[in-house]
Amino acid sequence: MAVKVLVVDDSSFFRRRVSEILEKDPEIKVIDFAVNGQEAVDKAAKLRPDVITMDVEMPVMDGISAVKQIMQSSPTPILMFSSLTREGASATLDALDAGAVDFLPKKFEDIARNSEEAIRSLQNKVKEIGRRRVSRFTRPIGSSSASAPSPTRSAPSASSGLRPAAKPIAQPDRTFSRPASDTPSSGASFKASGKKYQIVAIGTSTGGPVALQTILTQLPANFPHPILLIQHMPAAFTPAFAQRLNSLCKIKVKEAEQGDRLQPGVAYLAPGGQQMLVEARGGSKTLKVFEDDSPRITYKPSVDVTFASTAKAYNGDVLAVILTGMGADGRDGARMLKQNGATIWAQDEKTCVVYGMPQAVASAGISTEDIALQDVALRINKEIGCA
Repeated sequence: MAVKVLVVDDSSFFRRRVSEILEKDPEIKVIDFAVNGQEAVDKAAKLRPDVITMDVEMPVMDGISAVKQIMQSSPTPILMFSSLTREGASATLDALDAGAVDFLPKKFEDIARNSEEAIRSLQNKVKEIGRRRVSRFTRPIGSSSASAPSPTRSAPSASSGLRPAAKPIAQPDRTFSRPASDTPSSGASFKASGKKYQIVAIGTSTGGPVALQTILTQLPANFPHPILLIQHMPAAFTPAFAQRLNSLCKIKVKEAEQGDRLQPGVAYLAPGGQQMLVEARGGSKTLKVFEDDSPRITYKPSVDVTFASTAKAYNGDVLAVILTGMGADGRDGARMLKQNGATIWAQDEKTCVVYGMPQAVASAGISTEDIALQDVALRINKEIGCA
C-alpha cells in the first residue's frame, strides 16, 4: 500500500516540485495539498495522511503552530522543510519542539551530491516515517508528567548571542514508541557489567534530536566521562542544537571544535558537514574536526568515521549506543569497537522513529542489548556507575 502524503506549502512551485518528486516513487501517493497551516490542520483531520510535509513560514497559520494543532487533534508524522540559515535552524528546532519527527532543507541539493541522490533521500525519508504511523503524543519532556529531571544550568542570556530559554523538544509517544509513563521500566532491574569505561559515544539520524535530548537531560552533572554525539544534521543546525541541549542538560553540551581536549561531563556534538575524529596525544585525547570531500563517505558527520577513530584511541574502554536513524551508518564503526572489546547497545525497534541504524548493528550481531529509549539514560548511568 502506498504511503499517503499531504503536501503543505504556500508556494505553488514548491508544492508541485515536491509532489512530482514523491510521485516518481510508486510506493508514495500525494493525496492533497494545503496552502497554509490552518488548511493543513483541517485536511490532516479529514484525510488522515500517513505523512505531512510542512513548510515553516506560511500565511493564516505558520507551520509550527500547525504542527502543534495537528499533534493535538490528529497526530501524524510531519517532515518539515527548512532553510539552511540560523533562523531556519531555530524554527526547525521549534517545529521538533512541537512534535515534527524530522526535517529536510528546502534546497534539496544541500543534502546530496546530485539531484538523483536528493530525490531518493526525500522519497526514502517519507516512506520510512510513513510506515511508522503516529498514534498519540504525550506532554513534552520537562512537563509534570515526564521523567526527565529539570535542568540546573542557566539558560543563555540574550547578550550571549545564543537562544534564551530554549524549550525542550516534545517526546512523541507513537505506536512504535515508548510505553505509557506508568509502565515499569526494564532498566530498573538492570545490573551493571562492572566493565571500566573512558568514554561514551552515541550515533543517530532520523528522530535523533528527540532521542538525544531524552537521554542527555537525564545524565548527572558529575558524569565521569566525555560523550561523543554524532547526529546527521546540516552545518547550519548543529550550533543551535548544541546550544539548546546545553541549556536543558546538567552536563555541558557543545559543538565540537578542532583541538578540543576531551573532558568528563562534556558532550561534544559533531559539526554538520564535517567529520569528527578522536586523536590520542600523549596522555590526553583531543578532537580533530575537518572538511571531508571523499565521495566514499555519504554522511558528514559519519558515525562510522567517529567510532573507528574512537576504537583506535580508546581500544575497548567505550560504551557505544546506536539510536534511531535511516540506513546503516555506525555498523562498521561499531564492529571495530566491538573487536576491541567495547560494549555496543542499540535502541529497540518499538521506540525508534526509523529502525534502520539500530537494526543494522543488531542484525549483524554487533550489539548486545536492544534498549527502549526511555531506559537508555538509566542504563548508561548504571553501567558507568552514576546510579
